[in-house]
Amino acid sequence: MRHDLPAHLWHKSSYSNGGSGNCLETQLTADGLVAVGDSKDRTRGAFAFSPTEWAAFVDLIKQGD
Repeated sequence: MRHDLPAHLWHKSSYSNGGSGNCLETQLTADGLVAVGDSKDRTRGAFAFSPTEWAAFVDLIKQGD
């Protein structure tokens, strides 16, 4: 769990429902990981994945797994 991430580097997906506030945010960390956090509560920290792990996860979601 990462808690040391700059607030200004978070990016919401273009698929996020802008009005509900229920969004995941991502950012590329200084050490090359993909951080994934909850836009409603950044104080909870973020999970960090290697780019390969994140790409595999996204591919599985696209396939419906």
